[in-house]
Amino acid sequence: MEINIKLNGIQHKNLETIKNSVDPDIASFLQEWYDPKDYVIGHTSGSTGTPKEIRLLKKDMLASAHLTNEFFNIRSSSNLLLCLSPDYIAGKMMIVRTILSGANLITVKPSSSPLQNITEDIDFAALVPMQVVTSLSSPETARKLAHIKQIIIGGAAVSPMLEQQLQQIPTACYGTYGMTETVSHIALRQINGGKKSPCYFALGNVTFEKDKRECLIIHAPHLQQQTFVTNDIVQLADSTHFEWLGRHDNVINSGGIKLFPEKIESRIASLIPQRFFITSEQDSRLGEKAVLVIESASWSATECQKLFSQLRLYLPPYEIPKDIYFQEHFNETYSGKIVRKIK
Repeated sequence: MEINIKLNGIQHKNLETIKNSVDPDIASFLQEWYDPKDYVIGHTSGSTGTPKEIRLLKKDMLASAHLTNEFFNIRSSSNLLLCLSPDYIAGKMMIVRTILSGANLITVKPSSSPLQNITEDIDFAALVPMQVVTSLSSPETARKLAHIKQIIIGGAAVSPMLEQQLQQIPTACYGTYGMTETVSHIALRQINGGKKSPCYFALGNVTFEKDKRECLIIHAPHLQQQTFVTNDIVQLADSTHFEWLGRHDNVINSGGIKLFPEKIESRIASLIPQRFFITSEQDSRLGEKAVLVIESASWSATECQKLFSQLRLYLPPYEIPKDIYFQEHFNETYSGKIVRKIK
């Protein structure tokens, strides 16, 4: 099978030379990419339900890769890092960006600390937040992270604590907005540097509007399906910029007041060293009440009361969780998103 891709500094013209030198999942994707079909098989993340198998048109993937390559100036001289599984859209798209640009793709086995054995200068990488957190926790890998020119971070939310840590490194870090259905990201926001912003900006000719639920509608003229209705509640700045407020699925209607768990979480992140989330429970008086779930063994009554006292300093009365629950281990999706359910 005739192919053309540069992996770990070696230009490959056929699949046989790749099969024994890289992860089998990469070879499997390349075989699928270069076969006669006009699509490849993808899987949704499973963040809002059971992961689904979908067909991703190759022409859509190339159009998406073109937008990213243009924005990040990815050229044949660039070094890209693949440290995510090609079973999912983020990994697939790093390979497609490489094929389209002629860049060199440096491949490492997906892990929580993918930079350990990296010796090359990296121009562009895609990581999930857990990989960034782990890399920053070691002086050696933190130095390597800081030498990557540009990083996109997606798959799960970037915590306020991680965002604060990223202000200390020169790497240009971007949060991504997108999904498997939109063939990777269609919007970015700069997390650090002089253009740091809570707002996402559209790539290419993508534009936005809102529906009656205040949820984002995406218009993506570069894709075959050009309109996508999401369950993400946003605040539009204009037709190409928005601030993400939270998932419509997660909104809590407490006594007629809409509470956005993700926004509450960002305001209290400094108070709780463990992972946590805000969710709802039925309440006879309020309809729904907000509750806090912490990934930890149970705290003492004194510790809980101390936290409630601190919460009152950070939140208005109607946003303060009515109860605190504890779970030893949170369930997660593949990309590291917490499954927001009380066990």
